[in-house]
Parts: sequence; structure tokens; C-alpha cells
Amino acid sequence: MKQKNAALVCFSGGQDSTTCLFWAKKHFARVEAVCFTYGQKHSLEIKIARKIADKAQVSFHLLDVSLLGQLAPNSLTDASIPIDTEKPEESYPNTFVPGRNMVFLTFAAVMARNKGIFHLVTGVSEADYSGYSDCRDTFIRSLNVTLNLAMDEQFVIHTPLMNWDKKAVWQLSDELGAFDLVRNQTLTCYNGIPADGCGACPACKLRQEGLESYLQTKNS
Repeated sequence: MKQKNAALVCFSGGQDSTTCLFWAKKHFARVEAVCFTYGQKHSLEIKIARKIADKAQVSFHLLDVSLLGQLAPNSLTDASIPIDTEKPEESYPNTFVPGRNMVFLTFAAVMARNKGIFHLVTGVSEADYSGYSDCRDTFIRSLNVTLNLAMDEQFVIHTPLMNWDKKAVWQLSDELGAFDLVRNQTLTCYNGIPADGCGACPACKLRQEGLESYLQTKNS
């Protein structure tokens, strides 16, 4: 049976997906979260995601797509590859996992269809990202059409953060009443350190710059 006011969130326990989880709770009567193991080096990510989902009182699902991490070398799944501290010129950073968002959203759609859920939520953004091709709005729109054709359904992929920088994401989490949780309990760091993280990897730098900018505006 189709549930018109339900959503499934692609959830990692990081800043963006946690903000999207609470955005979904505001906009949908029923929300569930799906997390993925794809060979990532830090299993703590899964534990944190599950813990946050429990606090948000949403059902948590874990899917194993670990083959993804074996198909292409990247620094998030291979401990022997040091994480790029800066984006290389004319190429993707080595934190790019080819096809990751496509795989996540495809599996999420299959799970959602079985549950009668046709709203999918993901935290991708093309305004403040590392140059990943699968974070672009054009990709999401294309995949949305493909999923609808493939399963003869009418899915809607929601991307609340698509045009927002990290400053705006912090503001949204504050407006949703989740600022403290996002700041102190999420895991965004590429080196697997919760909250403020290592402070040195690209994800931590982006997160911290956005936080400082938001706090300056809020406190001014």
C-alpha cells in the first residue's frame, strides 16, 4: 500500500544527512532511514548513524553494498591511500567513490517501493562540495527519471541542501532544533573522528568554516 506522507532518508550519520533526517521529520508523517556499508574504513560511522536514528525515533535499516568499495581505489575504503588534503587540478579528489550516490539511491528506491514509500531524501549539494559528479542536480534529476522508468513508479528524490553552502546547512539544523545534536554527535570527518573531527581533512575544514560563518552571523 502506498504511503503518501512517508519518506526514506539515505543516512550516514554525518552533518548533511542528519540535517536532512530532521528536515524529513518536519515534512513527512513517517520517516525511515537507510544506511550503507560500502567498505568504508570507519565502522564508527554506522554506530553513530544508528544512534542518531534511535534518538530521532525513526526506523533504521542497514544495507551491505561493500562490493562498491572494491571496484575502484579510493581513500575512504583503502587505508593505504592517504586522503587528499586539497582537490587535485583537473581531477576528482581521491575521496570520490564512483557511483556511490547512484547505488545508494537505487537500493533505497528498491527498499522504499517494497514499503510503499515513494519519497527519497538525500543530502547531496552542488553548492558546497568536493567536485563529485554524483552530487549535481542534473544527476539527481536524471536518476529520478530512470528510477521511475525502471520500476514504473513515481518516486520523488528530495535534495533539501542542493543549493545551500555549509553556513546555510548549519542554520537549517538550528531552525529544525537539531543544531546541538548535529554539532556534537555526527561524524563528518574523513578520518573517522566525531563532532569537530580532525580539523585537517577537507570535510572538517568545510564544516568548520561554515560553522564559524554561521555563528558570527547568529551572534552579531
